[in-house]
Amino acid sequence: MKFPLQRFMLALLSLSFVQAGSAAAQSYPNRPIRLIIPWPTGGGTDVTFRLWAPQLAENLGQQIVIDNRTGAGSIIGLDIVAKSQPDGYTLGASNISFGANPFLRSKMPFDTEKDFMPVSLTALVPMVLTVHPSVPARSVKELIALAKAKPGALSYGSAGNASASHLVTELFIDVTGAKMLHVPYKGGGPQNIAGVGGEVAVLFVTIPAGIGHIRNGRLRALGISTLKRDPTLPDVPTIAEAVGIPDFQVSEWHGVVVPAGTPKAVINRLHQEIVKVLTMPEVKERVAKVGSTVVGSTPEEMAAYLKRELSRWSRVIKAVGIRLD
Repeated sequence: MKFPLQRFMLALLSLSFVQAGSAAAQSYPNRPIRLIIPWPTGGGTDVTFRLWAPQLAENLGQQIVIDNRTGAGSIIGLDIVAKSQPDGYTLGASNISFGANPFLRSKMPFDTEKDFMPVSLTALVPMVLTVHPSVPARSVKELIALAKAKPGALSYGSAGNASASHLVTELFIDVTGAKMLHVPYKGGGPQNIAGVGGEVAVLFVTIPAGIGHIRNGRLRALGISTLKRDPTLPDVPTIAEAVGIPDFQVSEWHGVVVPAGTPKAVINRLHQEIVKVLTMPEVKERVAKVGSTVVGSTPEEMAAYLKRELSRWSRVIKAVGIRLD
């Protein structure tokens, strides 16, 4: 049978890509890796990634340099990732804003679905509804009643537009009818400072970022955002049980993405090492102590999760009517 020259050349080209990918995986990594976290230090995403990144560096035998590139609801940092060389030496930390930003803005500097490749979901992080101790509400129901009685009098802080705290609070407002004023900050750290200082009355915070303030009495916890109570705050009811909204369930999540075009062999190596780290008992315990649950999904499982997040926030944002431009 004749073998057309064009098909022969394509076969050779495909073989060369496979060999190149295999060679890249065998030598990877041979220099430091940059992990871009598109939120400031001190926020929930930053805190959780820093709990296990040093162990990943040790396992890979290369330094992992954490680079906080903040702004525009994570878009600035993720844009750097999207436009980086797809060689496995630039990783991006993604979270809930990854699935919401495309529907909050009319123009994005990258295509969320095409310009990234998933590596692994790393954690699910429940959020907790808190108030400053000066707020005369000791339950979720009392807070809703207060917000309805004085529409706009209560302010809520967020880690910025499109942050988890912004999205979850707007969802809470939509399903409960509470009326509160949004005050965005430049990250979870500044948001928490504002909440502790009484600059804003209400905060939805990730448990890793807020648990210390809750335990010290600087914030009062009213409700958990998931359907099950969290073992780190066992006395705090879920919002679903506190208000009787059985389907109120939302979590911050964390994951690792790389630029589109990164060799599959390199992604597989990263995935294997990340999962290995996340399943270490000491890492799981460390992460659990701050209120997060490690995941360690496959790239395919993360891709399916991202698809569901994009669908979910498309519906919610349209219903609530949030626009950032």
